[in-house]
Amino acid sequence: MSDTVIKVEDIGKLYKLGEISTGTLSHDLNRWWAKVRGKEDPFAKVGQVNDRTAKGTDDYVWALKDISFEVKQGEVLGIIGRNGAGKSTLLKILSKVTTPTTGKIKIKGRIASLLEVGTGFHPELTGKENVFLNGAILGMNKWEIKTKFDEIVDFAGVEKYIDTPVKRYSSGMYVRLAFAVAAFLEPEILIIDEVLAVGDAEFQKKCLGRMKDVSVNDGRTVLFVSHNMGVIAQLCRRSVILKNGSLLLSGITKDVIEAYLASGNTESSIYRADKQSILKENFFEEIKTTNFKGDITENFQFDENIFLNVKICIKNYNPSAKISFTLQNVTGDYLSTFVEDLSNVYKGNEESEFIIKLQSSLIAPNSYYFRLAIFIPNGHVFDLVEMICPIKIFDSGTDMSLFADINYGSFTMNYEIV
Repeated sequence: MSDTVIKVEDIGKLYKLGEISTGTLSHDLNRWWAKVRGKEDPFAKVGQVNDRTAKGTDDYVWALKDISFEVKQGEVLGIIGRNGAGKSTLLKILSKVTTPTTGKIKIKGRIASLLEVGTGFHPELTGKENVFLNGAILGMNKWEIKTKFDEIVDFAGVEKYIDTPVKRYSSGMYVRLAFAVAAFLEPEILIIDEVLAVGDAEFQKKCLGRMKDVSVNDGRTVLFVSHNMGVIAQLCRRSVILKNGSLLLSGITKDVIEAYLASGNTESSIYRADKQSILKENFFEEIKTTNFKGDITENFQFDENIFLNVKICIKNYNPSAKISFTLQNVTGDYLSTFVEDLSNVYKGNEESEFIIKLQSSLIAPNSYYFRLAIFIPNGHVFDLVEMICPIKIFDSGTDMSLFADINYGSFTMNYEIV
């Protein structure tokens, strides 16, 4: 494996819906007998892909199917995908919490996992006892744990409660101590799920800084799952996308994030005139949001231009008419508006098309909608559409991305300290 510390080859995980095991002794015996003879699982052939949006017809579902990738020593690999894509299942297999149905994994080194709040903690034991218990599980002796104990407690910030049973800890305290144990007891491989979102902003920043430190300075490998694209962009050089249990893409993080965001709900990004609108003398026929590649999408990175593609139908041209464009937040409040003369976009035909380019690094990461109107000032409104073409802007790796789910406001400003 040379400098490869994790090698995943054609991993698959098959589940039977609604049952523990296969549900019958005969099925279990058939699977066992096939495995003994080196044959394929007889029930693996009928399993469906794990698409939660479609109604299934089989009792067996592939949570993961044909997953293959490698991770080098000292690499921080980002794992992204929508809820139900199979991310947690993959991490559980890598952590040896569960076994794969098909394929094999080669791992070089000790693994520490933080897959959910309080992973590996016994609720009746104190924080101190759980630190030593986790260290022993990782294969460390008592002296090794003692040398790291003060650093763990200081990082977690729970010194006052270290002799208190962890069942009395808040979820935030659980995470602080669990992460500190995983990060400081020097495993060769550190696996972190989205669980860090439970902690406060200050602690999240400490955790991300620690993960950078263990990978860059200590040469340890980190597998990191997150829905925060800014953190993924800042922390991971390489990432993979999981979709419906399959590996959709693996590559440089910037390219992977672009592909992930472009795979959003394209239909909601398109407004089309309804039957009532087409009866108007002037109206918006179609409006859609696209990225710089021309792909229809509702997801954009902070440093990415947004293109609003507008098609209008003008049956009764009026040179005094104007078109307004307003950015709205999720509650419908108006954030910014600009107005353009209709004559500047009207091409002389009944149907005219034009594109509005919204500059990158201006609209802060958040969710937004658009409001457009064709009107005569202080007069007639030909057409008005509100709360259409929803967009979501993700942090692309700025320093603010270290604070997960922070409210950035609506716009960014250039400033200087004088």
